[in-house]
Amino acid sequence: MEPLIPFGICSKFQKSHLFVGLPEEKESEDLPDKDNANFTGDERAEEIEISEEDQKAFEKFMPEDPSKRATLADIIKDKLTEKQTELQTVFSDTGNLSGAELEKVTDLYKGVGKVLSKYRSGKIPLAFKTLPRFRNWEQLIYLTEPDNWTAATMFQATRIFCNQSSDVAQRFYNLILLPRLRDDIAECKRLNDHLYRALKKALFKTSAFYKGLILPLCESGNCTLREATIFGSIISKCTIPILHSSAALLMISQLPYNGANSIFMRVLIEKKYSLPYPVIDGVVEYFLKFKDDDRQLPLQWHQCLLTFVRIYKNDLCLEQQQELLHLLTVQNHHHVTPEIRKELLQAILRDRKPSKPIDIN
Repeated sequence: MEPLIPFGICSKFQKSHLFVGLPEEKESEDLPDKDNANFTGDERAEEIEISEEDQKAFEKFMPEDPSKRATLADIIKDKLTEKQTELQTVFSDTGNLSGAELEKVTDLYKGVGKVLSKYRSGKIPLAFKTLPRFRNWEQLIYLTEPDNWTAATMFQATRIFCNQSSDVAQRFYNLILLPRLRDDIAECKRLNDHLYRALKKALFKTSAFYKGLILPLCESGNCTLREATIFGSIISKCTIPILHSSAALLMISQLPYNGANSIFMRVLIEKKYSLPYPVIDGVVEYFLKFKDDDRQLPLQWHQCLLTFVRIYKNDLCLEQQQELLHLLTVQNHHHVTPEIRKELLQAILRDRKPSKPIDIN
């Protein structure tokens, strides 16, 4: 499938220093390495059932005045004029392209956008595949109107961008992929299979996945229970390197409490990483913040604490154990708290473990 505008026009502009990017190369295969996630499991999105009771409990701890979620169409509408102006400024600054040539560039990517709005399968236009190589790719990508892309296009775009640098991938995930995923979940209560595959593919660049998708979602203050459950399920099903996951866990633990953040923390804790002590200490501090909180915390919070204590109780020190036991007198759940207390009392604490005998031989 070819774009509506001949590729020859684009080739001419690629010679301008404005378009200097990576050298021409064959499309790389998506081969995971030690710094990226390993993909396992079904490629199809599963149905997520959310009970009315769980939804009400979740909403009780949402911010009183959460910011309205911007749809991808809203973002494109706001950005399109801005990016078009930037594009004209950058081109005029180079002095290499005339007004007519600038118009051809604009027409080229608008034509690519028309192709992407109808794409189902097959080859992606070359002008789009080479887009991330240009330093002004953001201005160009908005010309293709990503809010009109098909779900299949979004998957192919994610494949292309996850093979770029972490900074470029993170920017794409945050500006284009995240709003589209949230739009689909809000409208359909689940993810289209292509978008589910796109979310899973985004994990190929693990750092960008957390910085461009998960952390902004947690920081937004308006992440829904369904969104947290769907995004969390991807983390649960994939093998992800400890470095980025432990950093994400620590960063989420420092955010204001809400139900979504608690879900993501529990998902990461359940990965059972050998967490470094600073991360464990950070999570303990997160829970201890609630010792002066007189709110009745939801079941999710107690379950998250139970999961943490079950897995990492032997990595606690005596002071942390005592403080958590005191916390249980303030934050109490009739079913979960006895289990948490039992786990804490059975812990072999890190500062009480017998030291290994020294071999004098």
